Amino acid sequence: MTKKNLERASFNNPIFKISATIVTLFALWGMLSPQSMTKNAAAVANYIGNSFGWFYMSSVAFFVAFCLFLAFSKYGKIKLGQENEKPEFSFFAWISMLFAAGFGAGIVFWGVAEPMTHFANPPTGNIEPQSAEAARVAMNYSFFNWGLHQWAIFTLVGLALAYFQFRKKSKLLISETLDGVSKKKMNKTLKRSINILAVVATVTGVATSLGMGVLQINAGLSHVFSLPNTGRMQIGIIGLMFVLFTLSAITGVNKGIKILSNLNMVLVVGFMLFFLFNGPTVFILETFVLGIGDYLTNFVGMSFQMSPYSGETWVKEWTVFYWAWVITWSPFVGSFVARISRGRTIRQFVSGVMIVPPLIAFVWMSIFGGTGIYMDLFQNTALSTAVSENVATAIFVFLEQFPLYGLLSALMLALIMIFLVTSADSTVYVLGIMTSDGNENPSNVVKGIWAVLIAVITGVLIVSSGLQGLQSVALIAALPFTVIMLLISVSLMKSLSQEKFEVQNEEQAVELQPAQTSLKTSTKEGERLKNPKESSVEI
Repeated sequence: MTKKNLERASFNNPIFKISATIVTLFALWGMLSPQSMTKNAAAVANYIGNSFGWFYMSSVAFFVAFCLFLAFSKYGKIKLGQENEKPEFSFFAWISMLFAAGFGAGIVFWGVAEPMTHFANPPTGNIEPQSAEAARVAMNYSFFNWGLHQWAIFTLVGLALAYFQFRKKSKLLISETLDGVSKKKMNKTLKRSINILAVVATVTGVATSLGMGVLQINAGLSHVFSLPNTGRMQIGIIGLMFVLFTLSAITGVNKGIKILSNLNMVLVVGFMLFFLFNGPTVFILETFVLGIGDYLTNFVGMSFQMSPYSGETWVKEWTVFYWAWVITWSPFVGSFVARISRGRTIRQFVSGVMIVPPLIAFVWMSIFGGTGIYMDLFQNTALSTAVSENVATAIFVFLEQFPLYGLLSALMLALIMIFLVTSADSTVYVLGIMTSDGNENPSNVVKGIWAVLIAVITGVLIVSSGLQGLQSVALIAALPFTVIMLLISVSLMKSLSQEKFEVQNEEQAVELQPAQTSLKTSTKEGERLKNPKESSVEI
């Protein structure tokens, strides 16, 4: 297909037309009537959080169990591709792209802010704030919120997309992962609706992360360099980010996205090593080990934690929001992870996607959150008070406690920006695929349109409602997609079982062939002995 025909086909794609229109109308609503959008979004999000928190918690717990089951069952050896295929990317490049796409700037935003927030305001009311017990609970909850549950969501969607695309030759579309639910073919209108929902969820989820990153960059520029912390400044940051992620997306996965992801990983490792050895090293290592132990010990209980008797809202405000936020990310991250994981087995996929990034997150939280808690506990720095006043400045207040503050702050701002760009360029690329009928090389024009829409919706959400509005939109968009993810689990299980059944039948047929041949030979020999005349004639 020529370049012109490809662009024409993309523009005529109903999924592209409808989803782009929905996002545009939402952006116009925010621009023309920001108060109305904020009020209504908050009301709906509050209702969903109160009424469906149990649904989010139980669904995500199921995703964790389901993915681990697939990895360590007989299905773990099944390759995402043909049997002789090898992985396209090295392990380091693969993990780097997973980490950059999956965490984005969120891990930097909350790396200090979340442990310090829980330290100052413990999740349960019977713990004294800013005490040793509060510190342990803070790290436990931080590990939990950034652990296996988040990545099980990405793993499930990515695994289903990779399996159906590379194993079953389906298109890289969310609707294709539901083919195994029923023997009947899914209605075209229903398929389109599912793909449109996936696109809209992706845009809102990514806008939430980009919005938090932009707020953090502006807060850092204001805190470190005394630049204004205003809506106009934030729009300017979005503009710069838009230019960078558009250029990166246009160059493709093997160039811009891969290079920026590798650079990102180098900066992440560099920061962790610097603060590990320039901070309270032994305290950090002990925090990490204790945190892992508490995480494993409390894993099941925290997976189903609710507050029906006390009426506390902490779970809704933190864990439920996190699960919803990640679910809105999952169509994009899943599509991107599937795209870069061809040639790996299901066991390799689950181990790499679901286990390695959370371990990196635990190390990051131990180093930054652990060091912040150490400074408050033993050096009276009052960092938690500063974080309570403005979570966006948490990392920069933290950096003030170290030498080379200016350099470290500049590098941290660069890291956040690269995180934002790698998340956004990957999103633009995946949205291009999702709205181009699964074409893995969508046109630059289509990618450019999605780049503009993502930048606009991020700006609208920041200016109209800030962090609270970003969280509300993520909570709303995630609910219908959670139902789709449960159906994806059913579809994937049925398809894997059917494939295994067919393979076993083929193996049994091969084993029976020699026995059948031997039986035929012995039967003919017996007939020859019974009929010596025929035998002599044949001789």
